Parts: sequence; structure tokens; C-alpha cells
Amino acid sequence: MDIQDFFQMCGGKWVSQRTTHHLIEQKNQSDRSDLWVDILDPEHTEVVDLCKLYDLQSSQAYGGLNIRWSEVAEAYQSRLKPRNEGSTLLVPILDPDFPNRGRILRKLNTNTALGTFSFGLDEALTIVLESNGLVTEERMWFASPRPSNLRLRSSLVKKMACLMPQRSVLKFE
Repeated sequence: MDIQDFFQMCGGKWVSQRTTHHLIEQKNQSDRSDLWVDILDPEHTEVVDLCKLYDLQSSQAYGGLNIRWSEVAEAYQSRLKPRNEGSTLLVPILDPDFPNRGRILRKLNTNTALGTFSFGLDEALTIVLESNGLVTEERMWFASPRPSNLRLRSSLVKKMACLMPQRSVLKFE
């Protein structure tokens, strides 16, 4: 599988069930959302504009994935919070020498980021992005062979300060 196959399998409407564990606060949060995933051509205006932002030619891109989401009513009404809605655009820039990896551009609502993507032998897509002092590593895969109606995703978000090597002094007496 390559990025093109993966994107093709992602297209359509999905239901998202997410559980988030906050380590510091020691609490869990669950959400349900509807997702709509559209596959965009390299010439699509949003793909071209995002490539220009990073001085890249859209001809280097495979195309894009436009992911829109909206939290389902019972999830947001029970917490007396506004509905969580948004969109993400992902644009992969293929490495001509290694088709299973490359750079990836992301536009999340109005924020942009540049990162990398790669496929493992297990056909899982890994995306690593740095933005606003955070490093996000996402791993996505399909639970069964094609066609699959279950896609799994795990995300790990780290603060940049956590990635810096810690200096420690050892004293021997």
C-alpha cells in the first residue's frame, strides 16, 4: 500500500469514536463525530494554495484529503459545550526515490504545519508534524484487508520541551 491507496480507502463518510487520556489531569474524555473525507486533485485550489505557502509546486503533490468533522448532538449537548466542528487538509509530497515516504502539509482550520509521512511494512501510515511547540505523531491503519470499513488511529502529542535532552549531574563520593 502507498499514500495513494490509503487516501482512496479513506474517502467517504465515517463515524469517529475517540477516547482521549490526559496524563497530567488523570482523566479520560470520549467523543463521537461524523467525518466526511473528500479526495482532492493536485490542481484543486486548496491544494495549490497550501503548496504555495511552503514554496512547493502542486505538481509534486499526490493531491489532498479534505477531512471535515462535526460532533454528534448527544456528545456536545450533554457537556453544555458548543459543537466541535472543523476541517483538516492533508497534502502529501511524494519522495521520488522512496514512494513509501515523503513530506506532508497540513492545514487545520487556519493553522498550517509541515511534517513527514511514512508507511511501515504493516501498511500503517505514520505522520509526524511539528507546530506551535508541539510534536504530533499519528499512526493510522485499516483493521482488515480491502475494502475495510474500520480505520484505526492513535495520536501522541508531545511538548517540544519534553523532547530536549535533560542534563543531569552524577556525583560520586
